[in-house]
This record gives sequence, structure tokens and C-alpha cells, in this order.
Amino acid sequence: MLEWKDKSKFLEFIIENEVVGFFEDPLKLKSGRLSTWYVNWRTIAQDAFLMDQLTDFVISFVKFLNLTPDCFYGVPEGATKLGIIAQLKWAREQTNYRKGTYSLPMGRGKLKEHGDPKDRYYLGEPNGKVIILEDTTTTAGSLITTIKSLKKLNIEIIAAIVMTERNELRDDGKSVEEILSEENVKFYTLSNALEIIPLLKPNEIQSEEIKKYFKKYGTRQIEL
Repeated sequence: MLEWKDKSKFLEFIIENEVVGFFEDPLKLKSGRLSTWYVNWRTIAQDAFLMDQLTDFVISFVKFLNLTPDCFYGVPEGATKLGIIAQLKWAREQTNYRKGTYSLPMGRGKLKEHGDPKDRYYLGEPNGKVIILEDTTTTAGSLITTIKSLKKLNIEIIAAIVMTERNELRDDGKSVEEILSEENVKFYTLSNALEIIPLLKPNEIQSEEIKKYFKKYGTRQIEL
């Protein structure tokens, strides 16, 4: 199996910029679950230089997968900037880049209650072959909502790509990959908890808490 050539650089990028780390006390995630470790891409999203680097990684990964999208679309609101910048950079690389050839879509964080369905969900509608981008997934609630809203407009989704997958099982016992498979959407990750956690040297921090966490939710137990 071929390995993405930028994988180690991407993991270094995550560690150096403290995207992942530990809580002293468990905190509640957006999914409602308590966690002793965090994945936070917001600091990256607030820095133009780092977002430039991150979107370069995304485009490198898409090329590695031999995907040829017409459009990148970021899950609102956490991955909105990621989707917009990746789309602009991707479009500018294409030989047919000119007025009217590539959209620059943006999803609404809150559904507009009236008007055309296209305007209710989007400020600029995704079109063509679409790759959905997300920063991180726990139970993939936001990602699934986004997929369903795109399908309502018969938009072709060729893949969903997540920057960091937490490798948890949902309350129904399914993994994120399994639940996306049910939606007929291919699921890819640039990184996951099983790769990152050992790099943080959890033995020196909260090994027992981390072991309990992965025993309960992990698709595989990390050996610490």
C-alpha cells in the first residue's frame, strides 16, 4: 500500500502547532462526550500562514488519492475557511481556470428559514464533483448533516476528507467510516488519534485516563 509522502510532515505540523494535546480534567466535546485529550484546529484557522500550509497538505493528499474534484466545500463553520482557501488554490492550478469555471461556495452556519433552497443552505452553492472537508470528527454529526444537505440538491460527493479522526465508535457501535459508507461517501483522513497520541508521550501525562478512553471508544487500543 502506497504511503502519502507528506504524512510525517503533516504529523509534525500537528504537534509543532499544538493542534492536539491533553486536558488536566476531562472536558465535554461538541458531541457531548467527555475527553481527556483535544483536537483543536481553530488556532490554525486564525493564521493565514498556517492555513496556507494546511491547504497545501490537503491538496497534496487529494493528488495522492488521484481525486479530481471541481469543488472543495468546508463543513460549516469549523472548516469553512479551509474549504474556501483549498478551493481557490485548487482552481488556480487548473488549466481551464477562468471566469465562470469554478465556484467558491460557503455554507451557512445557521439555516435560512425562507427563500430558494440553494440560498437557505449556502452562500454560493457547491457544484460538480465535490470533496467535503472537515477539521475533526468524533461521531461525525456535523459531517453527516452536511452530506445530507448536499444530497438534497443532488450534488455529487466524491469524498469526505478529515484533518484528524478521533477514532471513536458512535453510540450505535459504528465507526465514522462505517456511517459514511452507508451514505455511499468515501472517507479519508490526513491523520488519526492512533497515529498522534503516541507522539504526545501519554505515558508521561495521563496514561491511565487515555487507556480508559480508548478502551471505551477506540476501534483499536493504543499500546502505551
